[in-house]
Amino acid sequence: MSTDSGEMDKVFKALADRTRRLLLDRLHEHNGQTLNELCEHQEMSRQATTQHLAVLEAANLVSTVRRGREKLHYLNPVPLHRVQERWIDKFEHPRLRALSHLKQRAENAMAEKPSFVYVIYIESTPQKVWDALTDAEATATYWGHSNVSDWQPGSSWEHRRTDGSSIADVVGTVAESDPPNRLVTTWAEPGAGSSAESSRVTFDIRPYEQIVRLTVTHEDLRDDAERAEAAQGWAAVLSNLKTYLETGSPLSREPWKVPNR
Repeated sequence: MSTDSGEMDKVFKALADRTRRLLLDRLHEHNGQTLNELCEHQEMSRQATTQHLAVLEAANLVSTVRRGREKLHYLNPVPLHRVQERWIDKFEHPRLRALSHLKQRAENAMAEKPSFVYVIYIESTPQKVWDALTDAEATATYWGHSNVSDWQPGSSWEHRRTDGSSIADVVGTVAESDPPNRLVTTWAEPGAGSSAESSRVTFDIRPYEQIVRLTVTHEDLRDDAERAEAAQGWAAVLSNLKTYLETGSPLSREPWKVPNR
């Protein structure tokens, strides 16, 4: 059984239970909740809730982040996006794209909560994942933009179009660079000036058994509209990245857009 088939089995098994679907609904309504918050208004024990969350984590539908002594739970839409691509988009893309638009609202009840935490498992190596994120030619293939920089801390970077214009839709600074484990960049609109607000994207690359766990955290997004746009954009980018690394060819060459601040 292929890695992708095994992942899909876990997703469908997790979604088959009504309680787990309700937990996902809770996170869709209010992302980044603690176990105590998720237990509120639920007719089940903390132990039962923990067990259901473990199944959702195993299916990659929920990701977690530690903030001090708390463990925050986030809806991870990447597996759902892959289901949509595999069984919906390729048959009814023009019509159902408008009806079944994959998005994730992230309501930040606390300022220190990340806006988004996305996790995807890739049959690859940390170095190959790092190269795919930082190589201009590779990003042009699966992202539709070229990520251009020397990737040294403090250096600038650009997210350039691949239509021959070399126009940058995103610019920023490399805040941290620890190849092939961690990359942190700021994202801003070109020409906005050094005083303009920017968002912050962190890529954490870690070995996971024989594959790689890639966690993408996008913080400091401006509003609900920008968060909804980021939900669609990152799910598509990461799904395309996974297919590119595992097969050598992306699912789509559409220039995916992710908000730049």
